Amino acid sequence: MDSLGITIDRLGQDAVTVALIGELDFSRAYTFDEEMRRLESQQPGTIVLDLRELDFVDSAGLGRVLALQRRARRDGRRLVVVRGCRAVERLFALAALDTQLEMVSDPQAVLA
Repeated sequence: MDSLGITIDRLGQDAVTVALIGELDFSRAYTFDEEMRRLESQQPGTIVLDLRELDFVDSAGLGRVLALQRRARRDGRRLVVVRGCRAVERLFALAALDTQLEMVSDPQAVLA
């Protein structure tokens, strides 16, 4: 797959899920960032970033996830990341993002 799909759905009263499908790389990272900024302007209390269908992420993609986290902290918003495939998880671990981000295996866990 050579593209990035972004699906945004309401998860709860004040939470939204952002599912990423495909590849979050340099050529798509800023499209992702623009979509996230548009979503953030609606001021959801929680953003759940679902990586289960993400096949690939590079340093530019990781940078945009970190930027999303910084803005969430600044704005008092909760960011939760749903773990992705082994390759994506490994990169998050190598970058120590797995210790900096709130990570879950199931998006429904956010509502619990």
